[in-house]
Amino acid sequence: MAISSEILYNMSMEQKRSVFLPFVLLLLLSGLLGAQEAPQAFAQRYQNGTQLYRLARYKEAAVEFRRAQETARNSNDKSAALYWVILSQMAYSDFGSAVRDMDELQRTAPNSPYTRDMLYHRGRVYYNQGYFEEALFFFNRYNQSTTDADRQAADRRAASFFWMGECLYAMGQHEEAEKFYAWVIAKYRESPKVEAAAYRIDLIKQKKIESELLALLQWSHEEALRTSEDYQKTIRTYEYTLNMYQKRIAELSNSDIINNLNNQEYRPNGSLRVMDTPAAEEIKEPESAEYSHNDYLIQKAIRLGNNVEEILENLETGGN
Repeated sequence: MAISSEILYNMSMEQKRSVFLPFVLLLLLSGLLGAQEAPQAFAQRYQNGTQLYRLARYKEAAVEFRRAQETARNSNDKSAALYWVILSQMAYSDFGSAVRDMDELQRTAPNSPYTRDMLYHRGRVYYNQGYFEEALFFFNRYNQSTTDADRQAADRRAASFFWMGECLYAMGQHEEAEKFYAWVIAKYRESPKVEAAAYRIDLIKQKKIESELLALLQWSHEEALRTSEDYQKTIRTYEYTLNMYQKRIAELSNSDIINNLNNQEYRPNGSLRVMDTPAAEEIKEPESAEYSHNDYLIQKAIRLGNNVEEILENLETGGN
């Protein structure tokens, strides 16, 4: 029921107190209840997000952490909730949202305890997006900003060195990557990344062996091609020489036939008669040089033919 200004003016101080005191108390009580409800809401949301994250229900966890961030009453709680929002987003590969929330965390809480860890997580995000050089930069900054103060910090640094090796491996710089893997094995023997680093080193060694074998096979193939080309060239040379000698023999044989025909004539009835020949004493013995030269040509042609056949047989049997 509304109270008019005139009635209120005519009321005594005691009457005013009796009217307004319940309203003031109600307002104070609602404020106290709201102040108590906010921390309880934040704690409940934060706890729900943690449980969902452990169950690998990352999208639901991100929603709960986001609600916890919205109900947080101080910057530390907001930073913690936003940090876990980022981790949840990375867990279900929403890297774009993760980078935006990283930027927000850097802007709203530049001195929070999570700022240094964000260097490591930014490196992870850029690696998963294929920006390997940028990822190397952030992993290196993280390693420079922290020490092996305790087991957790040592494991995180070991993981950072391992991911630097992964960046180099993905970029094809296997020898440089092997140095980081070897560093993880030698320096952080109890790190969970030791087994993965040893596996990568085995892969790099295997790739080296495969490269050497491939180079050897390539050299053998080129050598075989060169040998085959030499065989083909030899065959062509012998064939050419043989053809030349066969042609020469044919020319010599044709000249002998023509000479014989020149020494004969046809009778009218188709029979041949030997032309008059000189007396026996006038017949000169053929020059021995001419006969020996022809015989040499014939014998050499025969030898060349035999060599060509042997070469062809060698090629067919693989040179064995």
